[in-house]
Amino acid sequence: VITSFIQLKKRGANFIGFCPFHDEKTPSFSVSPTKGIYKCFGCGKGGNSVSFIMEHEHYSYPEALKFLAEKYNIEVLERELTPEQNIRANDRDSLYVITSFANKFFQDSLWNTEEGKTIGLSYFMERKFSDETIIKFQLGYNPNIKDVFSKYSLKSSYKAKYMIEAGLSIFNNNTAIDRFKGRMIFPIHSFSGRILGFGGRSLKTDKKAKYINSPESLIYIKSKILYGIYFAKQDISKQNNCYVVEGYTDVISLHQAGIKNVVSS
Repeated sequence: VITSFIQLKKRGANFIGFCPFHDEKTPSFSVSPTKGIYKCFGCGKGGNSVSFIMEHEHYSYPEALKFLAEKYNIEVLERELTPEQNIRANDRDSLYVITSFANKFFQDSLWNTEEGKTIGLSYFMERKFSDETIIKFQLGYNPNIKDVFSKYSLKSSYKAKYMIEAGLSIFNNNTAIDRFKGRMIFPIHSFSGRILGFGGRSLKTDKKAKYINSPESLIYIKSKILYGIYFAKQDISKQNNCYVVEGYTDVISLHQAGIKNVVSS
């Protein structure tokens, strides 16, 4: 499990490497495959594979178990949900599916359309963002056509209900309009890296709002998430402090400059 996250070298019956939970120059992190445990002799942290996932990924105990079960194709028998809980769980899953689909669409539009390259990529490059940074933060672009994403989503068999609830489309008299039309896209990630919503930045001066965000939904509650937390969580844990800045581009610029324990609210 642990080798999926850090590099380890065999030493006798155990494996050693640099501790992912604090900065160090000499490797003091030891893993014992026979005992199924890890121990850092520098910071003192230790435990089993589940506690490692909880600490490294900042998961709850059930989330860590689910992560390991999915990774190793282990069937997990969960308690039976009420009909209402089933509906809510299905709605949440459907929202994650549509936001993931939208994220791929926006990235593809940024890199593979003339408009995306001319407007979106040019903007990000003016901000001095490298290709590596743009890809890492999954930045994107929604073309300046009122319904290009909405039409593509409906054609791809996604339900209008979830397009609306995720805040990706606005329907008026059965006509779909893209919420983020003509905007640079900043995906908002959960602690575990799932797409919760988006921020959209317009370059046009006639727009009512330079930035707009996804509305709150079952999966996106603005007061409970910090932009950039998915990319900052390990450095925040290592350094035991965090910088809170104003906006998306501030987070990305500082991260690219090597200051990675940074988020925005």
